[in-house]
Amino acid sequence: MEIEFAPSARSSIGLEWEIACVDPSTGELTPAAPDVFAKLGEGAPGEFPQITTELLTNTVEVVSAPHPRVGAAVADLDHMIERVRGVTDAAGVDLMCAGTHPFSQWFQQEITPGHERYATLIDRTQWWGRQMMIWGVHMHLGIEDREKVLPILNGMLSFYPHFQALSASSPYWAGEATGYASNRALMFQQLPTAGLPPQLGEWAHYEELVSDLTHVGVIEDHSELRWDLRPSPKWGTIELRFCDGLATSDEVAALGALAQCLVEDLSTKLDAGLDLPTMQPWFVRENKWRAARYGMDAIIIQDSHGNEQLVTDDLLALLDRLEPVAERLGCLDELMGIETMLDRGASYQRQLAVSGQNNGNLKAVVRSLVGELRDGLH
Repeated sequence: MEIEFAPSARSSIGLEWEIACVDPSTGELTPAAPDVFAKLGEGAPGEFPQITTELLTNTVEVVSAPHPRVGAAVADLDHMIERVRGVTDAAGVDLMCAGTHPFSQWFQQEITPGHERYATLIDRTQWWGRQMMIWGVHMHLGIEDREKVLPILNGMLSFYPHFQALSASSPYWAGEATGYASNRALMFQQLPTAGLPPQLGEWAHYEELVSDLTHVGVIEDHSELRWDLRPSPKWGTIELRFCDGLATSDEVAALGALAQCLVEDLSTKLDAGLDLPTMQPWFVRENKWRAARYGMDAIIIQDSHGNEQLVTDDLLALLDRLEPVAERLGCLDELMGIETMLDRGASYQRQLAVSGQNNGNLKAVVRSLVGELRDGLH
């Protein structure tokens, strides 16, 4: 099975941001998305920026066009959210983003009707599929040569815990504190084609895998592989899918810049004929768990030799190394937003702090998330 990889501009970036609709009086999720699409329309395939549906009727997804600079992609998202607010504000609906909702119940949420893909997913996955009351940020990074895709993908897995710790925003599930910075990370991997990708050596190996899974009926095509990090042949990108939902556009910009700089750095090393460092799959898996459990306090495995460091310390060293790359890509200001995130704390830390300041009141957490999306962090 040959899988074509579309042409795309090197290290270009496109962003997808899933936004939840909530009732301001109760803080509960509310099925407002169909009303948004009835008034604004849903984006057509291949037309960007756009607003589009997601699995649940409580969710709208805003999608940027591909851009050479992350700031332009984030500007697309901000514009789309303002369009959504034109409907939701008038309807008395608030918007927020986190990896999960602090207290709404998964079994009370509605599946978006009229989408065969969603119906098929729920029919196959049943209880686990119905629990996907989760939100994330996906990032598409342009790769100009198909032969670079899998080496860059494998190299990016070494940075999985950095993105997971920074984006972790799901410490609660159905009203309970889970003890995890990102409960979403471990929820999502329960789907049969989700979780960490295999480390494949050549494009032909990827084609063989897709052919095998298609032959036995696991998937209908490669787009149904919902790996945390995957090739996206239709767009000519690799897609980073492991970030929890981010509360503010500044945080989306910061993590987008980090992804763009890392992909460009790895691509440059390949151009120089260098082999990209990778880690054993069991180290990658352990790093995912540590970052999901401990977030910013995770001690991560840095390399195949098993050296370890606190993720925040490793991030500061990484920012220094990537600064020249960011200057070349025009995203230095956005990349330095990582330092702000380290100072202010990740969303899971802010949510836990708000809960503690309000005697465990999770409605206060929702109000805080609504305020962050509308006004940013102050």
